[in-house]
Amino acid sequence: MGKLKSRLKEVGPGAVVAAAFIGPGTVTTCTVSGASYGYTLLWALLFSTISVIILQSMAAKLGLVKNIGLGEALRAKFTRKSVRIFLATLVIAAVFIGNVAYETGNISGGVLGLQAILPSSSKIMWATIVTIAAAALLFSGKYEIVEKFLTGLVVLMGVLFLVTAIAVRPSFAQILTGLFVPRVPQINRAWFYVTGLIGTTVVPYNIYLHASSSAKKWGKREDKEECIKTSLADSIISIGLGGIISMAIVITASAAFNGTNISIKSSAAMAQQLTPVLGSWATGAFGIGLFAAGMSSAITAPLSAAFASSGILGWGEDMKQPRFKLIWGIVLAFGLIAVCTLGASPTEIILFAQAANAFLLPITAILLMIVCNDKKFMNGYQNSTLINLLGVIVIAVTILIAARNLSAFTASLKTLLAG
Repeated sequence: MGKLKSRLKEVGPGAVVAAAFIGPGTVTTCTVSGASYGYTLLWALLFSTISVIILQSMAAKLGLVKNIGLGEALRAKFTRKSVRIFLATLVIAAVFIGNVAYETGNISGGVLGLQAILPSSSKIMWATIVTIAAAALLFSGKYEIVEKFLTGLVVLMGVLFLVTAIAVRPSFAQILTGLFVPRVPQINRAWFYVTGLIGTTVVPYNIYLHASSSAKKWGKREDKEECIKTSLADSIISIGLGGIISMAIVITASAAFNGTNISIKSSAAMAQQLTPVLGSWATGAFGIGLFAAGMSSAITAPLSAAFASSGILGWGEDMKQPRFKLIWGIVLAFGLIAVCTLGASPTEIILFAQAANAFLLPITAILLMIVCNDKKFMNGYQNSTLINLLGVIVIAVTILIAARNLSAFTASLKTLLAG
C-alpha cells in the first residue's frame, strides 16, 4: 500500500498525455459518434485507449532510461548524416502537419467554448485570446506549471462528463456490446469517425511529449526499475481515466441525440447532452469545459512539436531556449491563422484534424519501436516480445482502418478546402 501511494504521488507525465487527448477533438468526435451511432463505436475507443497505454509506456521508458526524448533518441541512434537528414525531414514534416492541424482544432474548440458562453462574441477576438494565453503559459518555460494546469483541466472535464454519463442511466448491456463487439455501420461516414476516434486518442505528438516529460521527471534517477513501474502506473491511471472520459462523452451524446437527427454543428447543440444533470446551466458549463479542453490541448500540441523538432535537430529540449520557443510559436501562429481564415465550420475542422493524425500515427509508432528494440541503446531495457507483438497489432490495425477510410478522408478534405 505504501508503494502504491508513493507511485500515485508521482503521477504526472501520463496526466499531461491524457490532458492532451481530452481536447475539443475528443469532445467533438465522441459527441458526433455517439449522436450518430449510439454505443456502436465504443470498441474503437477501447482499442485506442489500450493502444495509447502500450505506445506511451514505450515512450516513457525511453525517456527515463536514456534521459532524452524520442527526437533526441533518433538522432543519437542514427549517426549517418544522410539517415539523420531523412529522419529529420520525415519527423518534422509529420509533426508540423499533424500539430498545425490539431492546433487549428484546439483553438477552434476554445473559441467554440467561449462562444457558448457569449454567443455574439467575435471568433477572431477569442482565437487571439486563446493563442496569447497558451503562449504565455509556454513562455514561462516552467514545465511544472504547465503540468499542474493541464492535470486540473483533465479533472474538470472528467467530473463533468462522468457524472452526466451516470445520470442518464445507460444500458450496460448495450455498452458492453459496443465495447467488445467491433462493428462499423455501413452508413454515412462511419469509417471516418472510427479513424477520428483513433486519431483523437492515440495522438502521435503525445509520444514525443511523453518521452520528453518522463526524461525531465525521472531521467536522472538511478532506480530505473522502480521508475519504469511508476511510469507504467502513471500511464495506466491517467490514460485509462482519459479513455473512460471519452467513453462517457459517447454515452451522454447517445442518450441526448441518437435517433433525433439533430445536426451537431455548434457548441450549443453539443451542450444539450449535459442537460440531464445541469439543466439550464448546461450551455455555460459545457462552454467552460470545451474551453478548458481547447486550452489544455492548445498548449500541448505546440509543446510537443518543439520537443520533437528540437530533439531531432540536436538543439536540445530546454524549454527556455529561443529556438525551442520559436518552434511552438510557429505552430501557434499557423493554428491561429487557419482558424481565422478557413471558411469551413469549426466542427468539420476539428473532425478532419483527428482523422488526419490517424494517418500519421504509424510513422511515429514505427520509429518508436525501432529505438525501443535496440538492446544496447536502451541499456538492456528493450521491449519485451509481448510489447512488440502488441505494438505491431496497434500499427497494423491503425493502417488497415486508415486505408479503409481513405475515400471518406479525401472527401472531407475537399469539403474543408471548399468551405
